Amino acid sequence: MRSRYSLINITAGLTNQLIITMLSFLSRTIFIQTLGVEYLGINGLFTNLLAMLTLAEAGLGASIMYSLYKPVADNDYMKIRILMKFYRQAYMVIAAIVFVLGLLLFPFLDFFVKGANIEDVELIYFIFLLNTVAPYFYIHKNSFLNVAQRGYIVTAVYTVSSIVTAVMKIAILSYTQNYLLYLIIDSVITIANSIILAVMVNRMYPYLREKVEGKLDEITKGQITTNVKAIVIQNIGNYLLFGTEHLLISSFVSLVAVGIYSNYKMVIDIARTFINQVFSNVYHSVGNLVANESMVKIIAIYKCYRLVNFWLYSSLTIVLAFTLEPFIRIWLGSDFLFYQEALLVILLLTFYERGMRNSISAIKTTAGLFREDQYAPLLQAGISLIFALVLVQFLGITGIFLGHFLSALFVPFWYTPYVVYKKLFKLPVRQYFTSYLSLMLIGLVAYLLTKIILMQFSPVSFSTFLIYLFVSLVLPNLLYIIVFYRTDEFQYILKMVLTILRRLQAKRRDRMLSS
Repeated sequence: MRSRYSLINITAGLTNQLIITMLSFLSRTIFIQTLGVEYLGINGLFTNLLAMLTLAEAGLGASIMYSLYKPVADNDYMKIRILMKFYRQAYMVIAAIVFVLGLLLFPFLDFFVKGANIEDVELIYFIFLLNTVAPYFYIHKNSFLNVAQRGYIVTAVYTVSSIVTAVMKIAILSYTQNYLLYLIIDSVITIANSIILAVMVNRMYPYLREKVEGKLDEITKGQITTNVKAIVIQNIGNYLLFGTEHLLISSFVSLVAVGIYSNYKMVIDIARTFINQVFSNVYHSVGNLVANESMVKIIAIYKCYRLVNFWLYSSLTIVLAFTLEPFIRIWLGSDFLFYQEALLVILLLTFYERGMRNSISAIKTTAGLFREDQYAPLLQAGISLIFALVLVQFLGITGIFLGHFLSALFVPFWYTPYVVYKKLFKLPVRQYFTSYLSLMLIGLVAYLLTKIILMQFSPVSFSTFLIYLFVSLVLPNLLYIIVFYRTDEFQYILKMVLTILRRLQAKRRDRMLSS
């Protein structure tokens, strides 16, 4: 059942992402043509700025979702209702705190957007703030659907709303060039989504509407409080690491550079989001697995998870290495390129290294290992900031991202697997790095073979770009099939997928016969 729901969620997520990606590129193209790169820069800047205010929410959400896995698996309705009530009340408090903190940033807006020729900056920021706060009133219902492995429902609602939003935004940009109206659409759709999902959850799980008599026991409350503190510390570090990159670029390079970089980031993030559609849905299955299965089973599934993780991230890293800049040149023109090969290399190495930690991080989080490395992101952020402030003086924007990459090697690259292998698996961490190195060498061979073939072509036209895309997609995957086909992990994944597909086909056939 876990595997079936995971496959449904993954299919729904990938379909949604494909639709959203096509609309995003169209919307971004029209945005740049009608409003210009400065508005693109302020879009990314305010998004990063307000992300700082949501750090507490992420800690609460992750901790309570961890607390819900066991009662959901056991159908403990009383415990579920108590946790959901606590979850809702906590989010009301967080919404108020985020809104007040957001208002306190108003006097400092001129500092962040100095030199920008943009009108109504204060009003733009206020709409961003409303868009940040609005989801808090119903987000606990969305989270419950994910824990119950019904994430495909959330995906379906967001797919429809995203299509409507994108179409309306494109129309607004094309006919009015009104950036404020462009932002207001987000507010309206976000609130509508939240209300629709809340109504759906109440109908699907009517026991959630029942009056809650009991209170959260002190042990669970203590665990949640402890985990929230640990996760908030981690998220502060993560924000300082990833959430300040636009601030650093705008301060040490320019707001225009923020806009240009945001296009690179958009494409890389789309690749990451496609992969996360697989892992975010499998993630909740892993949570149920950790709550119910033996350690031998958990380790076996982790190895399968690790193989899929490597396969997807390494193959997409290779695709991006050969197609990212040619794509931006075709899409937006040569004026939107950085012409810094070192920057592209660092961005892709960061994408790969960060992505390769997905499988081990998922095990750590779903096992509730929050405290063991709570200070690691803060340490990494400090190292990254020091490197970035020094290297930006010599390498410009490349130095900022080189600092991020080096800090990852200094801290989470080795410490996250150390925590999981020592605290949970009870295995020597050298096993992790041995397999990591083996997989990396296989990925490197795939990259070099692809490069040898593509050296025969020059991606100066759309047709040669398509050749680059085809070869970089197909060749690494063919090599991986040859290398991994006989492994236990590959055979398990293949068997699981085929079994689920056969069951779904049989159910569809039965429905057709009964009708």
